[in-house]
Amino acid sequence: ADVMSEIAWLVGEGVQEIVLVSENSTSYGKDLGDLRLLETLLPAISEGTGVRRVRVAYLQPAEVRPGLLQVIASTEAVAPYYDLSFQHASPTVLRRMRRFGGRVEFLGLIEQIRALDPAAGIRSNIIVGFPGETEDDLAELTAFLVEAQLDAVGVFGYSDEDGTEAVALPDKLDHEVIRERVESITSLVEEIMAQRAEDRVGERVLVLVESVEQGDEGEWFAVGRAGHQGPDDGATVIPLMDRTDLSIGDFVAAVVVDTDGVDLIANRS
Repeated sequence: ADVMSEIAWLVGEGVQEIVLVSENSTSYGKDLGDLRLLETLLPAISEGTGVRRVRVAYLQPAEVRPGLLQVIASTEAVAPYYDLSFQHASPTVLRRMRRFGGRVEFLGLIEQIRALDPAAGIRSNIIVGFPGETEDDLAELTAFLVEAQLDAVGVFGYSDEDGTEAVALPDKLDHEVIRERVESITSLVEEIMAQRAEDRVGERVLVLVESVEQGDEGEWFAVGRAGHQGPDDGATVIPLMDRTDLSIGDFVAAVVVDTDGVDLIANRS
């Protein structure tokens, strides 16, 4: 009820998109005795608050249920966006992180999502250089990323954090090794993300305008995000006739005609 009330208030203040954020959104409802509470909350938000778009951040892959995937895919206001916290793909590294799953399980989950919505956006974060990570573990991660073809990936190098179990783990990697692995994986995912953007040429998207800007040659364009694009996952640029053509907060149906790295260029349809 608190979540619903806050969203309704924000909508009344003019907010068009809501992002539900937690450390692990798939745990929502555990403390209330209902492991499927998120599956009922999302349709309630869509139907009862007036919000145009809602997206869910930080889903734990091992806890994602088929019913939740179905709700995200079929609920009108919920963005076609799956923020899955994979962290790695080597089962050995994941166990040391106190996490579950691996390349096979994660690819199966991605296959389920794309079967429900082929145009869905899938993003994740990856940690490289975790204590004990071997070359074979890195190869497993690389193979996963190539096969998964994720839309957005954040790559981070491991560093000790006070109060965590990992601080006391043996087999710490040298900082230079971690840096090299971060650079290697980052280069790979940048290529993959750019390719994923190119694959969307011809696709129809619904863009929320976040700014209206003028280029160096006096041209006007709107910058926003399609449903598959999270706040830090790239943008969609729409050429305009003039600065009054579109306004911040508008939703615009468009067709992707080109790309600029991970960003899309689209014309109104």
